[in-house]
Amino acid sequence: MRLALAQIEIESGDVVGNVGRAVNAIESAAADGAECVALPETFDVGYFAFDAYQRAAEPIGGETHRSIREAAVEHDVAVLAGTVVEDLSASAAAGESVPAEDGLANTAVLYDSDGDRRLVYRKHHLFGYDSAEAELLVPGERLATTELCGHTVAVTTCYDLRFPELYRELVDAGATMVLVPSAWPYPRVEHWKTLPRARAVENLLYVGAINGSASFEQSALVGRSTVYDPWGTPIATSDDGPTIVHARCPPERVSAVRADFPALRDRR
Repeated sequence: MRLALAQIEIESGDVVGNVGRAVNAIESAAADGAECVALPETFDVGYFAFDAYQRAAEPIGGETHRSIREAAVEHDVAVLAGTVVEDLSASAAAGESVPAEDGLANTAVLYDSDGDRRLVYRKHHLFGYDSAEAELLVPGERLATTELCGHTVAVTTCYDLRFPELYRELVDAGATMVLVPSAWPYPRVEHWKTLPRARAVENLLYVGAINGSASFEQSALVGRSTVYDPWGTPIATSDDGPTIVHARCPPERVSAVRADFPALRDRR
């Protein structure tokens, strides 16, 4: 897989502008050969724009998803629309399976290059420390994987990185790559550099950690979107400015590393 992490500039509360920048990044990444483009957490409204969550919330398949899906089809590339603020009641009215009949969720959707929806993931672990996320959002309940470009792909979101048991479940489901849309802020740079790398090392799989580039009243995002290989080696990374990180992630690398170092067989 030729993976691209789109570390776009995110303006607080500017859904139209943010989605426009995401679409432009998809076009640019596809032109440079990407087969899958991953977007950051709450790329639509900006993570710290809590007052705008309700206004910006949409159902799955809403206007933001339509824009991303159309870009995926137009540029013949899979796209992780990861994440947007989902209106659960509107999704339920449209026939979606949701964790609650009302409220909001932090939701990632993966579209393939034909525009088909391949995976939905709602953030399981909601951040409570100095954040309104846990008060505003409903946690997800389901884990999902899908086959894409030879990989079994899964998604987790940002704070989920601190809960390694979640990744063990994904390994048991066959995952060879986990994409992690995030809105990781300063000052926790070392945590951001350590946790996704640890998840790659522990589980002998690729981890694509996608962050945004943004400054908010409360904080700024560290950027540093990075792809880690199954040894935990960072094979592509960035600083904190807007950019697109490209990496080649051959699926056979996972099976080779797991054969060479079969630690997963020794679990008890």
